[in-house]
Amino acid sequence: MTTTTSGVVEAEVTTRTDVPRSFPQVTIVQGLPKSERSELAVELATEAGADRIIPWQAERCVSRWTGPKVDKGRSKWANAARAAAKQSRRAHEPEIGDLLDSAALARLVETETAAGARVLVLHEDGAIPFADAVTAGPTDGGPLGSPTAETVALPADGSEGSTRPDAGPDADAKGRMSHVVVVVGPEGGVSDAELDALTGAGARTVVLGPEVLRTSTAAAVALGRSAFSPRGGPARVLHSDPPHQNTGSDPRKHPRQ
Repeated sequence: MTTTTSGVVEAEVTTRTDVPRSFPQVTIVQGLPKSERSELAVELATEAGADRIIPWQAERCVSRWTGPKVDKGRSKWANAARAAAKQSRRAHEPEIGDLLDSAALARLVETETAAGARVLVLHEDGAIPFADAVTAGPTDGGPLGSPTAETVALPADGSEGSTRPDAGPDADAKGRMSHVVVVVGPEGGVSDAELDALTGAGARTVVLGPEVLRTSTAAAVALGRSAFSPRGGPARVLHSDPPHQNTGSDPRKHPRQ
């Protein structure tokens, strides 16, 4: 700070640090939660390391964004993401994407998988556990943040090795998977028709575990259980909140993700 006068503060920037974006990039497609849980889902996903959050108007969503509610809803999500990014001291705020219906989401999945990204749909009848999906071997697309193709040993002269050409277009120079998309359904779950459309477009169904999770917490739990740290380091707890109590609500109203 160099000068302060009435209503004016002048400062000089002496140091600037460029913080690279996280690797791999993580997109959360979030089925619209009910009322106050909508912003909570965004806050938790942001603090867990999501780089992009896309609202999804799924068939079974209780909440409906129509007309002016679309812009209002996206604005609330952007504000929640900004506040959560500040809270967690993130250098980059997650992008809030445009609202998608199920048909548009299927097209997005097709585009992302064609580019080499891995798209995982959280579902109670998932074919494999989420943790296994993100640590799958090279024949399944490669683990996130790890080589997606067999890496050739470094030459004796110390020059860079290379990867096989099947590393995929959405991989970095070292053949590591650079993008993953996690799809979280609404309170009512993902319909059979939606599931068929998404898997037909290239997505995989995965299950987080035996627990019954709310749609507002599923994305954060998924990121916490993944085999990579989206932000490149351990999370830091800056404050302590009272633990959530078991409300004894009917678990059938909260489908297992």
